[in-house]
Amino acid sequence: MYKEDRLPQNAKEGILFLLIVSVISVNTIAPIIVGLERGFSIAVYTETLKIIPIMWVIVILFVRAVAGPLVGKIMPVIIGPTDGFNARVLLDTLLHVTVLSIFLSIIGPWVGTKQISLEPFQQFLHIWPRNFAVAFWIELLLAQPIARFVMKKLHQRQSIQAHQL
Repeated sequence: MYKEDRLPQNAKEGILFLLIVSVISVNTIAPIIVGLERGFSIAVYTETLKIIPIMWVIVILFVRAVAGPLVGKIMPVIIGPTDGFNARVLLDTLLHVTVLSIFLSIIGPWVGTKQISLEPFQQFLHIWPRNFAVAFWIELLLAQPIARFVMKKLHQRQSIQAHQL
């Protein structure tokens, strides 16, 4: 994406941004999806907490190795030079969530049940739209805005420090 105070501007900031988004996402999306699947209870939530660290690692790997490169190739084809920040963020979020939710709708049940089966493929058309919707709205309304706020504050602080020198 182009240079913008609400986005990371170097690799270190990119890691911070990814950590913020991924920690918020995994800690909200996974419990909601599992709750919708198995019912909302303390027991279900406690079981979900056990798989969150594994899912967090999987999410990071898939963002870096699959979704990021794929979205990086698709974005320039769709987005134009005159498209604004909100259009870019919305498209980027839509594409990332689409790619990740497709893969995680299959891998998530494998991690949760601790077995590889065909069930996620058999249930895919039933579970993917719900998983996509939960992930998209959490990304759009919670995870991404918080990460962008942190970036904006970080860049404001850097700017103030630079002007004081």
